[in-house]
Amino acid sequence: MTKVARPVALVTGAAHRVGAAVALELAAAGFDLVLTCHTRSAELEITAQAARDAAAASGGACSVELHRVDFADIAAVGAFAAELAGRDRCDALIHNASVYEPSPLGSITDDELVRQYRVNAVAPLLLTQAAGELLRRSTLVGGGAVVCFSDIHVLGRPRLRFAAYSMSKAALTQMVEGLARELAPQVRVNAIAPGVVAWPDDTPAAERERYELRIPLRRPGTPEDAAKLVRWLVLDATYVTGEIIRLDGGRWLA
Repeated sequence: MTKVARPVALVTGAAHRVGAAVALELAAAGFDLVLTCHTRSAELEITAQAARDAAAASGGACSVELHRVDFADIAAVGAFAAELAGRDRCDALIHNASVYEPSPLGSITDDELVRQYRVNAVAPLLLTQAAGELLRRSTLVGGGAVVCFSDIHVLGRPRLRFAAYSMSKAALTQMVEGLARELAPQVRVNAIAPGVVAWPDDTPAAERERYELRIPLRRPGTPEDAAKLVRWLVLDATYVTGEIIRLDGGRWLA
């Protein structure tokens, strides 16, 4: 019998937390993976093995490629985009890598503003552009899929001291809507806007408690919650494009 090639998903920022969970979910769903990190090479190796194990547990065998890329470095992004464009296949592109850092007014520098914009908005656009023809040729039901991670707090619930981050994620959100039109009808482009699905390690306990008390479901989300939504958007949401889906336990309402 002829072996059917597995679809390929590129997941950026896959070394830990949400990116790692997405990699495992897609491996179990039948994808081969291309995974990136910036500095966490050892953790990315752990994710790769866990993805292979997840695929095996589902009766498959997952091929995993690992790349270390600094998305703040335009030359590095360009080189990686050229490599991506030359691949044989890319069926799903998951933009998870991001910079999330406070930038209180009075402390913002042009270098920091540009760095966050490059990682959170420029790199996703250039990589999607590079993968465009591959995504158009995808044989997934519903066509190729692009999923970006936005944030509920750039949709009209701004957080104090995060102007640079919010501006960059707002640009990413507009990219989703624009590319949903440009890549249609062969490719679907959507975004997930979490509230909290993985607290930064240095978040004070009191801040976590205050935030979580305003979540109707009374808990933060998990990386697995995000990964399951990615899987649905890639494989099942065949008539959904240009959407920004809130994943926040109802926090938007409170």
